[in-house]
Amino acid sequence: MAETRVERRLAAILAADIAGYSALMGADEARTVRDLKEHQAVVLPMIGEFGGRIIDTAGDGILAEFPSIVNAVESAVAIQAKMAERNATIEPERRMQFRIGINIGDVVYDEARIYGDGINVAARLEGIAEAGGICISSKVYEEVGGRIDLPYQDIGEQQLKNITRPVRAYRVSLDSIAPTATPALALPDKPSIAVLPFQNMSGDPEQEYFADGMVEDIVTGLSRIKWLFVIARNSSFAYKGRAIDVKQVGRELGVRYVLEGSVRKSADRVRITTQLIDSVTGAHVWAERYDRKYDDIFTLQDDITLSVVGTIEPSLRLAEIDRAKRKRPENLSAYDLVLQAHTDTYSRMPAQSKRALVLLERALALDPTYGLAHAFAAECHHSIFLRDGMRERHRVASMRHAEAAITCGQDDATALTFAGFTIGMEGRDRATALSLFEQALSVSPSSAHTYICGSIVLAFGGQGERAIEWAERALRLSPFDPWRASAHMALALGHFHRGRYQDAVAAGRKAVQASPGFSIAYMTLAAPLAKLGRIEEAKATAAKLLELQPGFRYGRHFAGLAVASDLAAALGDALRTTGLAE
Repeated sequence: MAETRVERRLAAILAADIAGYSALMGADEARTVRDLKEHQAVVLPMIGEFGGRIIDTAGDGILAEFPSIVNAVESAVAIQAKMAERNATIEPERRMQFRIGINIGDVVYDEARIYGDGINVAARLEGIAEAGGICISSKVYEEVGGRIDLPYQDIGEQQLKNITRPVRAYRVSLDSIAPTATPALALPDKPSIAVLPFQNMSGDPEQEYFADGMVEDIVTGLSRIKWLFVIARNSSFAYKGRAIDVKQVGRELGVRYVLEGSVRKSADRVRITTQLIDSVTGAHVWAERYDRKYDDIFTLQDDITLSVVGTIEPSLRLAEIDRAKRKRPENLSAYDLVLQAHTDTYSRMPAQSKRALVLLERALALDPTYGLAHAFAAECHHSIFLRDGMRERHRVASMRHAEAAITCGQDDATALTFAGFTIGMEGRDRATALSLFEQALSVSPSSAHTYICGSIVLAFGGQGERAIEWAERALRLSPFDPWRASAHMALALGHFHRGRYQDAVAAGRKAVQASPGFSIAYMTLAAPLAKLGRIEEAKATAAKLLELQPGFRYGRHFAGLAVASDLAAALGDALRTTGLAE
């Protein structure tokens, strides 16, 4: 009989576990399990963002493989930075700190698992790593030592348990990401509020989008009140699925009030419970329960919005009541379809955008005048155009839906924002785009998304100082926004254009950290690094860009976005020295 051939490949292996996990379990088993799940919910997706594949998550351990050793080390550094940030507000005796070991070697694999001596070495290196630290083999060091700018400590040859030959090892110094207390954001000079994700009490995970949609609409209503400072929905949702300390939320988001609640949807009825809490004192200010038929859902949303506003500001003016209301879609089924498309639309990725378009086209068939559905469709076609071949039909479709969103969504800040972004990018008409952004802000002064999109359009248009102003405003309104990388990119471009290269590097690094899988973020970091003469670091950053987007040509990119000529020239001069092709 012929011998079965095994499949092999070279892979980078990351092994991690929690230092002192058994002691934590012994002290408080229930809290330890809960804390571990919350940390894993944040950390595990980061592995995928760096191109890794999770092999196993048994107990407190993580085993993952990467096709790129640079990505494996960068992922480990990002994980330890994120854990340092999360641990900053936790009492020292309850902090969970990962130990991480990384090795590179030949592995045997099947569809689910990988096997080999290289995995065992990674696991043993994890065992000698410090709490909150990273330990790498000499093979890894040879690959990344000159490509990732970190201090490395040679700890010599180590005799690892059950490994026959000694392994030379290095510790990665992470002093720069040691846990520090996150400073509290100052309260604005007007009433401020964050609306946390409502708990889905329906017993049906498929109804999660409905509970999220309720919060989205309440935030939208509150954002229309000019004298309210409202944290964007995207930052509020950073707390989804976490045990909430309202005072901590208030400190991290810089708000006085926090609204939380639950939603139960069954058949044709909806029940919502809400409570408004003073985040400074922790006192309950107001609570209410609403029980309505589903076809009365918009009135219910308005009632909650106005109850909150009336509680915060007793002298509520009639004009502000009217402002909090907006035109709703004529068809409830169309509204439901748009809610379902929300997450995929905001992903900015082609595959998800195509999936969202199926729902949005159904929504528009039911209600052709639904402005937000047109706006979402414009954004989806924009994402497909920009990241999936720049096919003209998607640019045309994006512009067509943007124009429809303007016509049908005059009182909807999100619709106007997406329309403005499309017209500013695909249409290259920045004057009209900025006019639409201003119109959106007149409707909803607390729209962080408008400030983010506006900052990018301003930055590529060469209006550096105004781009910085808008980006900083966006980050204050939505500190944890999933799109915050774009705001940091706008800051980097603005500072670069003004010749402030150190500031541009700092902003570019934040853009990369916020979205490590977003190729263009690396461009905004590579250019100022080159201007500062840090050529090797700039080249390594450019190499990462090409790894994520192999066909990138900066000249084509600048032409596609109609980047301001003087900015394009300065960026091109810098990027040329990194080896990127024009």
